[in-house]
Amino acid sequence: MLIEITTFRLMDGADEAAFLEADARMQGEFVYQQPGIVRRMTARGTRGEWLVLTFWGSEDHAESAATASEDDPAARAFTAFVDPSTLGVRRYTTLD
Repeated sequence: MLIEITTFRLMDGADEAAFLEADARMQGEFVYQQPGIVRRMTARGTRGEWLVLTFWGSEDHAESAATASEDDPAARAFTAFVDPSTLGVRRYTTLD
């Protein structure tokens, strides 16, 4: 299993309620339609940072979803809220 950790901050002036709607749309309309998805959750930090934790069946599943997200309207709506200068993505393979 692959654990993908995405961290970021929202663009300056972003409407948090609108972001949360875009996040729900991203999750329901895009992520949970992808092969190999196990679970995805979003968390807000105490200092304005955000984290999306996604569990995939394999790295190939995560890569395929990343490629598919480039042309997906729900994914584009989500990323429009993300400050790209703060975006970080790390992947870890479980040891089980």
